[in-house]
Amino acid sequence: MTEFLGDDLRGSRFERVDLSGADFFAVDLSYARVRGADLRGIVMRGVEVTDARIDGEVERLVVNGVDVAPLVEAELDRRDPDRPKMRPTDPRGFRDAWDIVERLWAGTVERARALDPQLLHESVDGEWSFIETLRHLVFATDAWVRRVILGDPAPWDPLDLPWDEMQDTPGIPRDRQARPSLDAVLALRRDRMASVREVIDGLTDESLASSTEPVDAPGWPPAESFGIRQCLLIVLNEEWHHRKFAERDLDALAH
Repeated sequence: MTEFLGDDLRGSRFERVDLSGADFFAVDLSYARVRGADLRGIVMRGVEVTDARIDGEVERLVVNGVDVAPLVEAELDRRDPDRPKMRPTDPRGFRDAWDIVERLWAGTVERARALDPQLLHESVDGEWSFIETLRHLVFATDAWVRRVILGDPAPWDPLDLPWDEMQDTPGIPRDRQARPSLDAVLALRRDRMASVREVIDGLTDESLASSTEPVDAPGWPPAESFGIRQCLLIVLNEEWHHRKFAERDLDALAH
């Protein structure tokens, strides 16, 4: 165990560091930035939380004895009536949800086309560029639809972009230096979105409740069986949240 007692670590960078079970006492974390971190089971007592911001998957977050996660979820659903539709339970619900995804992304792409093409490769506050966001959604579709549901052991395109914290995996591309045009990435997106549409249009109550056969090949997701509904919910979640992030960053780029 390493101890830091009275050390000045201001401005330090911790990347792929295991801090599980670490003890922080009387530390100054003001203006710290935490991205892609696993905070399960974290306990904070006697802390001052002012002007803090949390963006991510929040479950069972207890603040001063109150689980605020359900309150946050309810408020987000209230703000956007389309959001609850991203949690469908039957085939019709999935078709409606995908209609919404296609409609919303069409509007976001039109916004992006109005900008200087070079801006679509620009990162805002360290996040993915617009082009990288589209490339990541291609990866998500390849992983959960083409690989897990359709059984293609290696569905990847060279422009696929896994999430940053994913360990390098043989056979899965991760080219952060690529600078494809918007039209090139959109052509890839249309192809992958058509795959999702085909699967969703073919859903029945029975198929939605079924599970996939494990893919007999290394890669990601691992060679396991997954519920069809689980896979499609992951895709909807990726599409919904990354479009929100893209809209946020387009706002910044436009100004």
